[in-house]
Amino acid sequence: MWLYKKMSNVFSRLVAVNSIVILLVILLAGLSVKDYACYLVNSQQIVGKELVDTLNGFLWKVGILAFIVAGLFHYITVKKTVGPIKHLSKAASEIKEGKTPSQINIHTSGELKELIENFNSMTQTLYSVQEQREEMLRDIAHELRTPLTNINGYLEALQNGVMDGDPELFGSLLEESRRITRIVELITELNSWNHGNYFSEKQFHPIAIDKVLSEAITPFQLKLEDQMTEINIVIEQAQLYGNKDGLTQVFTNILQNVVNYNTGDTLSINGTRKNETYSITFTHTGQFIDPEKKQLIFERFYRQDESRSVKSDGAGLGLAISKSIITAHVGSMGIHTDGTHHTFWIELPLKSAAIS
Repeated sequence: MWLYKKMSNVFSRLVAVNSIVILLVILLAGLSVKDYACYLVNSQQIVGKELVDTLNGFLWKVGILAFIVAGLFHYITVKKTVGPIKHLSKAASEIKEGKTPSQINIHTSGELKELIENFNSMTQTLYSVQEQREEMLRDIAHELRTPLTNINGYLEALQNGVMDGDPELFGSLLEESRRITRIVELITELNSWNHGNYFSEKQFHPIAIDKVLSEAITPFQLKLEDQMTEINIVIEQAQLYGNKDGLTQVFTNILQNVVNYNTGDTLSINGTRKNETYSITFTHTGQFIDPEKKQLIFERFYRQDESRSVKSDGAGLGLAISKSIITAHVGSMGIHTDGTHHTFWIELPLKSAAIS
């Protein structure tokens, strides 16, 4: 059994079991017949044909007993080996039926242990994906409900003659329609980055990240100068492998958040090389963000405005798209905050080999 436990390969285990069974049968039958033959000759003085007939009968009995013992041993050991596979098969059937199976907790080793761990990870991933999909559907329905309700209300009023059409009314309808279109476009873009389609749709090339960052800041220069009394920008030169349009959108989204929610007088933007990574930070004072919920701002449709008023700017997708873009570049993104002093940070790999 020690040798059996040490074997990690399922095939090797089955071979070992069969070998042990065969050896058990041979030893049990052979040793029993030998000892019984010695007993008959030495103690009972039985020889000749009588000895042969007696040994033949005894051999049949021992053979049947050895077969039963070896069969039970074979059944128990094979059942122990195949047991985890049956649990996996049952869990796979539950997935086929659209259910989420519970984690498989079976102590084993080798290939079976690795298979069970991978299966548990897969089911957890499937559960997370399902949860995200359901949450996203709820968020989409929530975001689209208000503009669609407004449009339907206006159209019903026009149909029933409650109000007359005028440029102001049609302008409101157009704004609501554009809002729906904008949300749909953002969702499409977010899903494209999440599923990696941009690796084929938009090529990744060596780019000067310092130049991309500087070009993204330029359109915001006047707005920033109107709000800030002190702006510190330090950008080191560096080359990395990436998509210029995607990174420009990331920097634009962050700067737009700075402009929309700024409450202070200073802004610091730094782009520095750190070993094999390029680190970018945007530091300013802004509206309150709960430090314990800071990562939620990168979730789809999340906004500080809990009421999600239709007057709130944006659809709560800008930072979610930004994080997806950075993830597609094999980088990381986050925020440090004490509540009012915020630092958005981005780290990107400088080696082109980082992206396959």
